[in-house]
Amino acid sequence: MARYTGPKSKIARKFGEAIFGDDKSFEKKNYPPGQHGNNRRRGKKSEYSVQLMEKQKAKYTYGILEKQFRNLFATAKRKEGVTGEILLQLCECRLDNVVFRMGIAPTRSGARQLVSHRHITVNGELVNIPSYSLKPGDVVGVREKSKSLQSIQDSLAANSAVYEWMTWNNDKKEGTFVSVPERMQIPENIKEQLIVELYSK
Repeated sequence: MARYTGPKSKIARKFGEAIFGDDKSFEKKNYPPGQHGNNRRRGKKSEYSVQLMEKQKAKYTYGILEKQFRNLFATAKRKEGVTGEILLQLCECRLDNVVFRMGIAPTRSGARQLVSHRHITVNGELVNIPSYSLKPGDVVGVREKSKSLQSIQDSLAANSAVYEWMTWNNDKKEGTFVSVPERMQIPENIKEQLIVELYSK
């Protein structure tokens, strides 16, 4: 399956929450899309359906395709600890996600584009792989030539989010990925245990 490039509001309505951030269209129509979207008489979803929806929500939220997501789950399963939590932590360690969290881009898709177009450095070296996995202590910055980009300046000016597991120096336009976040520090509304159950069948 190729990466979804259609209306994001439609996906947000499917899950009943604004998974891509503030969305005026979703606020107006916060019910499922389609001819019968506002009809509340819907049958009870099966256990499999609920688990599948949760997996799709996580994939859309982080902008990860099925093969990558399955590989992340396999990696999480091999590690010691709670598989679901480790899965979300691996998603949070992705470079595109950290660029988004630091406020360099307003959305994850925007962050992915900045990374792909070689605007982002890790420890002073250009990295153009959105799925690059960061380690605690890694320094993520904006390439010198890209610091004057209006889109980056606008995004940083509008960003007010602060996360305990990373720091940001606005003068240098760089931040440090201090540590892997604990589950309680990850704000995403994802029931990771349902994803574990789905993949474990």
